[in-house]
Amino acid sequence: MYPECVSDDSVLEQEFGERFNKIALLKARTSIKELSGGLTNRNFLIETPADKYVARVSSNSSNFLAIDRGSEFINTTIAGKGGVGAEVLDYIPGEGLLLISYISGKTFGADDVAANLPRIATSLRNLHALEPFDHEFNMFNTQSNYFKIVKDQGFRVPDGYVDFEPMVAQIKKAFEVLFEGLVPCNNDLLPGNFIDDGKKIWLIDYEYSGNNDACFEIGNVWAEAFQPIEALEELVTAYYGAHRPDKVARAWLWALMAKYGWTLWASIQDSVSEIEFDFWEWGMSKYDLARSEFTSEYFKKALVAVTTK
Repeated sequence: MYPECVSDDSVLEQEFGERFNKIALLKARTSIKELSGGLTNRNFLIETPADKYVARVSSNSSNFLAIDRGSEFINTTIAGKGGVGAEVLDYIPGEGLLLISYISGKTFGADDVAANLPRIATSLRNLHALEPFDHEFNMFNTQSNYFKIVKDQGFRVPDGYVDFEPMVAQIKKAFEVLFEGLVPCNNDLLPGNFIDDGKKIWLIDYEYSGNNDACFEIGNVWAEAFQPIEALEELVTAYYGAHRPDKVARAWLWALMAKYGWTLWASIQDSVSEIEFDFWEWGMSKYDLARSEFTSEYFKKALVAVTTK
């Protein structure tokens, strides 16, 4: 989220200066730099004589995407107070403006995730041990809601998408057998949402945060870094402190559900987002992976393993 800066100070000042002036900490700013990486918001590194800050300005398209900005503020605050994420410094809901502390460190790429799985597991456990978040995030519900929006609005649906609904029902039923409850989760831990300050790995960006199955988080971390199954096994073992084939299967199946659900997120974004990005291509890459996994032998084995402790 933080590494690359784009845009010009003067242009950004003209566009956002009036909004930033509403926050006392930003009135004496000396520079504004836009940070790359935001697909549902715009992020800015703002410097003042006193400190550096990150301002997040939400996009209007988030109304379609099940992003509750009020919940994002509450959950980001909880994560900040718990020492897991950046500290919340100010929030202006009418402006879609959230100000958080700047974390100095290395923003991860996929290779960094692969090289730091035990440390990431520690950060995940710390997050999951916090007080409950504001609401629940459930990918089954999210995917269903996204599908309704896509159909109602006439947005594009990938060919054969609904053919996998019976498999979704199988996953949902299998998950009920060894369900262990919900914990506060980020739910969107792409490699770029990890920042390593040399001592610990911070978790940032709580747009999709909510109480969820811990294995969704684990599976999503693995999937978004495009690592082999051995990396998922390592991450699960580091998180639970023991070899847990049932949790590996659960995390893998949740990762599959995430790919299936985020495919529709991309369809919505492709239709409504003002950001210059090929959302449809991004979504189809998720969908292609999901299709291959739904029809794989591993899928059948995972449905059994997830019910066997």
